[in-house]
Amino acid sequence: MKNTNQLPTEVSPLQRFLKRWGWTLAMVLGVIGITIWQYQLNAQATEAVVASTIRQSTPLVLGALCGLLGERSAVINIGIEGQMLLGAFVGFLVNVWTGNLFLAVLAAVLTGAVMGLLLAYMSVTLKMDQIIGGTVINILALGLTGYFYQVGMVTQGKLQPIPLGPLANIPIIGPAIFNNPPITYATFVLVIVVHYVLFYTKWGLRTRAVGEHPRAADTLGVDVFKIRYVNVIMGGAIAGLAGAFLTLEAVGSFERAMTNGRGFVALAVMIFGKFTPLGAWGAALLFGFANAIQTQLQFADIQIPHQFIGMLPYLLTIIVLSGFVGRTRVPAADGVPYEKE
Repeated sequence: MKNTNQLPTEVSPLQRFLKRWGWTLAMVLGVIGITIWQYQLNAQATEAVVASTIRQSTPLVLGALCGLLGERSAVINIGIEGQMLLGAFVGFLVNVWTGNLFLAVLAAVLTGAVMGLLLAYMSVTLKMDQIIGGTVINILALGLTGYFYQVGMVTQGKLQPIPLGPLANIPIIGPAIFNNPPITYATFVLVIVVHYVLFYTKWGLRTRAVGEHPRAADTLGVDVFKIRYVNVIMGGAIAGLAGAFLTLEAVGSFERAMTNGRGFVALAVMIFGKFTPLGAWGAALLFGFANAIQTQLQFADIQIPHQFIGMLPYLLTIIVLSGFVGRTRVPAADGVPYEKE
């Protein structure tokens, strides 16, 4: 006869950690192992891959921070792609007109914030379907940038790397981490700051409460609408910074639809990172590594059509989404407009 009075088995903190982060940790350790092994074979190529990983991951983690700020307050942001694209375009235009890179970055950030305000107005005040609201932003950004962009516009330069002394000479990680332009450094700082704000401040506690149970938060005196507005606007500003990275730091010019799906990949990064800034950073590095590897493979003498090699990052996106969407706990009120009594 089965004993129904048995106490449930206690789960240790290590088991909880491995259950939540085991696959992510295994992938990260695998990437580190491959990198060290490759460095022993070809040091120069390995440093190039690591540096490219950081560059490729920067707009993805910024887009993921944009998305998780909104979704932690229960606003789904499908418009990350459009916010990045329009921010990139406006930053590019300001750089062309003024030649001032600081003003150009500021203009890109403000553009993203305005697009965040538009999304917040549609989602929070008008209570539109949030998926439709984000799609509107994507279509609007694609149309505006395609219409106003003129071929032949020349920028006044781009942001240059700033080496951090002897740290930039450390093998493998030195050139990749300690010899970067300003927006990349700002990304490192933003990940830590957003993580601290979300999990160790009163504002972060209120944000997470609004995302989980807005009615209870409202009962305790939390302004649900204000929390959602501020988080979506701040997220939009970060997406604008991601756009500035593309035109003012990575490329130095603008092309139509140059975001090339990075906003949607950022959503996958956010999900894979379990709606946490540090997790999203790790996921973004993994996607950046996939991009860096496929670039190196295209330069190598491998008898594989380049179209198949170029599929690697997007194939990884599909695998991640299919394997982790159901396992990731989404904020309970995500996507649900709040009706104040």
